[in-house]
Amino acid sequence: MNRLREKYINEVIPALMKQFAYDNVNQLPKLQKVSINMGVGAATQNKALLDNAVKDLTIITGRKPVITKAKKSISNFKLRKGMPIGCMVTLRGEIMYEFLDRLISIVIPRVRDFRGLSAKAFDGRGNYSLGIKEQTVFPEIEYDKIDAIRGMNISITTSARNDEEGRQLLLSLGMPFKK
Repeated sequence: MNRLREKYINEVIPALMKQFAYDNVNQLPKLQKVSINMGVGAATQNKALLDNAVKDLTIITGRKPVITKAKKSISNFKLRKGMPIGCMVTLRGEIMYEFLDRLISIVIPRVRDFRGLSAKAFDGRGNYSLGIKEQTVFPEIEYDKIDAIRGMNISITTSARNDEEGRQLLLSLGMPFKK
């Protein structure tokens, strides 16, 4: 069993049961999925950039990403509907816990000038989103082999009913929010 999942079962569940005074374990907020999205706007001119982004995301997550396509045409960006412009991966189960464990304990502390994550990036239903400016903070990425620095969006979806429950869940799992 993964280290983060073990922590959830042994420490987080009892703490949240006491804090929110739940009667049933099934009322607790749980992690449902983690979605990682990498937009590659320059892929309209150079298809190799998208292939490299897919390769990077595969190395980071261990799963093959789905290529996302443009939903509508925008002439100023030389973009037509259906053109490939990014890639995304959705993680669930053990792989999700594995990724979050690496994100919390290794990747986020490696971000330059890190002072904590904003606690305001919740959506009102307990889901949290964060952006990472470069993929080189992941230890799996070899700095010599990257062609361009790309950022990514990471969305953590929980079953929490409100932001306070979601914040408490992520905080007790070890997410480093600003004080």
